[in-house]
Amino acid sequence: MMTEEMMKHMPQMMSNAAHALSAPLAKGAAVAATGFAAGRGLLGVSLLRNPLTLLAVGVAGGIAAGFLLHKYEKEIIEGLSKATGMGKDFALQQKENLNDLMAEAQEKVEGVAPTPETPAA
Repeated sequence: MMTEEMMKHMPQMMSNAAHALSAPLAKGAAVAATGFAAGRGLLGVSLLRNPLTLLAVGVAGGIAAGFLLHKYEKEIIEGLSKATGMGKDFALQQKENLNDLMAEAQEKVEGVAPTPETPAA
C-alpha cells in the first residue's frame, strides 16, 4: 500500500524516470529489454532453448544483416571514410596543440634560466 508521503513524491519520481530515459542509450536499452520480454512471452522459454530455433533465428538475422549491408554498402563506406578522415584530422590537430604547448613550455624554461651562448674560456 502506498502512504501519503509516497504519493507526494510520485510526480517527482516519474519525472526523474522520464528524464533518465531521454538519453539515446537508455532508450535503446529499454527497447531491447521490451523486445526481449515480448519475444520471450510470445515464443516461450522452451523455444528459446531449442538449438534448432536458435540456429534458424541466427541464420535469419545473418541474412537480414547481409542484405542490409549489401543494400547500403555505398552509404556505409562513405560514413566510415568520413569518420576515418575526421579521426585523422583530430589526431593532427592534437599533435599541433601538443607542439604549441611544448614550445611555450620551452620558452618559459629558457626565459627563467637563460643559458650563456659563449662558453667561459
